[in-house]
Formats: sequence, C-alpha cells, structure tokens
Amino acid sequence: MKTFKKNYIGKGTQVENFDIVRISVKKSELEKCSHEYEGETYVTFEVARMQQPDKYGKTHTCYYQSREEEPDTPKETSSKGKPKKEKAS
Repeated sequence: MKTFKKNYIGKGTQVENFDIVRISVKKSELEKCSHEYEGETYVTFEVARMQQPDKYGKTHTCYYQSREEEPDTPKETSSKGKPKKEKAS
C-alpha cells in the first residue's frame, strides 16, 4: 500500500498586517524535493499554519510529501470490526 510521508524542511512567520508568510529553508533541503519537468528543475512544497507558534515565534511550517511503499499486512478483525486479540499459549 502506498502512503504519503511529510518531510519537514523549514518554518516561517506571517508578516504582520499582511497575507504574506516569510519562510526559511536550507538549500540542501530544497534539493531533496526538486524534480525535473521538460528540462527545467522545480521545487514543490507545502506551507501550513501551525496550531500554535513554536518557542521561536514561528507560525508556519514547510514540508514536502514523498510517496512510500508500506508492506501490505492484512489485520484479522472480529465481527465488530475490532482487531482480534491473540490468545496466550
């Protein structure tokens, strides 16, 4: 099964009285989320508001998502939809 993993690369702060978020990201982190398209290199990442500012006053976080393969491990479920408990021998 494929899942998406968030890879955090930086943080930022909303500029007072504006709809602008100023972010800082290491160049080495940007290279990890870059990709090629029609001969050009692009960097794609998300910026999201954090639930509360961190201890440095940062209000937003930056991350890119990577697709990862998780092993398919079917879980046995009881008739009520809960995982079955294994019996001790």
